[in-house]
Amino acid sequence: MGQLRDRMAEDLQLAGYTDSTAKVYLLYAHQFAKHFMRSPAEMGEKEVREFVLHRVRVDQIGHSTYVQIRAALRFLYTKTLQRPLQVASLPVAKRKKRLPVILSKDEVASILAETKNPKHRLIQMAMYSAGLRIREACRLRLQHIDTKRGVLRVESGKGQRDRYTLLSEHFLAELGAYLMKDRPEGWLFPGETKDVHINPTTARKVFQRSALLAGIRKPIAPHSLRHCFATHLIEAGTDITTVQALMGHSQLRTTAIYAHTSDEHIAKTRSPLDTLTIHQSTPSS
Repeated sequence: MGQLRDRMAEDLQLAGYTDSTAKVYLLYAHQFAKHFMRSPAEMGEKEVREFVLHRVRVDQIGHSTYVQIRAALRFLYTKTLQRPLQVASLPVAKRKKRLPVILSKDEVASILAETKNPKHRLIQMAMYSAGLRIREACRLRLQHIDTKRGVLRVESGKGQRDRYTLLSEHFLAELGAYLMKDRPEGWLFPGETKDVHINPTTARKVFQRSALLAGIRKPIAPHSLRHCFATHLIEAGTDITTVQALMGHSQLRTTAIYAHTSDEHIAKTRSPLDTLTIHQSTPSS
């Protein structure tokens, strides 16, 4: 498996996958080989289906894990082993369509107020003010802040796409104070050393602690701030195609879900029943 792993790692690099995605794909390929104690080159469709069914039935993996395992094995057999037929019949799992949990503006403000550390608060502010994913916020650099044009540049976002998004004046004000005090070099939010950015896991833990301190018991995560960004923009009347561009969505239908999460948007929509004129007949005696 050693040579095959190296070749798959090279293929992932040539295909432009991020280090984090490549690490996940290699992990599942290793688990597949370890499950049968054989090289994937010696196996095929039968073993692939048996392994995935084991993970679903025994390990009871969720939808996202299934999608990652499927993608990893498809890449292994389609690209590295050049045997696409071995994974061609592996079905795509249907995902339950659940609306994201949305916080009110007051709830967002309360979380930010409970985050005392300026670096951690700025990460949260970046996610909410610009619609960033947590990895995008943690990987910000000073050169991504374009004060002249009033925009924030996101490099290598999901799907390796770059985009421009909003640059909040409030975020800029706090950022200025943070820069004067901490003077970071390279990464805007460094981790244990200045050579690495802050670990997203650390940012997640800080967010969850702040949410608890703010008295919020909703099932939320840092990504909820990105959901709130889109929903609150739509509630403010921002065109949905503009929100799509700011979020970096490739399809409008992905952005359209936020129209369903907006209480104000729904409340302003008139029921068709209220447009009817109903003439009641006089009851017969």
